[in-house]
Amino acid sequence: MPTCIDTVILYVGTLMLVQIKDIKIKKRVRKDLGNLEDLKDSMRIYGLMNPITLNSRYELIAGERRLQSAIQLGWTSINANIIDNLSEVDQLEMEIEENNQRKEFTNAELLEGYKRLQRLRNPNIFYKIYLFFKHLFEKIADYFHNK
Repeated sequence: MPTCIDTVILYVGTLMLVQIKDIKIKKRVRKDLGNLEDLKDSMRIYGLMNPITLNSRYELIAGERRLQSAIQLGWTSINANIIDNLSEVDQLEMEIEENNQRKEFTNAELLEGYKRLQRLRNPNIFYKIYLFFKHLFEKIADYFHNK
């Protein structure tokens, strides 16, 4: 019986803080970056949650929207995952995969997420009482633990 052997390639990178001026942007698949305002707002509030990806020559592989947002925000450096020894095919596959394999929230998932966020931001009185006692008992336990 024939068997199928899957080849698994693991790209191990090094996370570095890179000067934006040193990053080179070559020909990209994505031509339209879309509106970056929401991404810039997110980066302004939370920072860069996912580093961009560069090859060892600091050529951009993935994360052009994040990079352009950082530039527009006036950042001079950005976290980057540096991956060495990539062929041109590997780099193009990674660019396509990063942009093709994401899945947006469904409307129901997004609604549930915002409901949970609303409840956390504006808890009802019973939840506030629960949090008060939880915090109180944690302080008491810390007091006896550190004694």
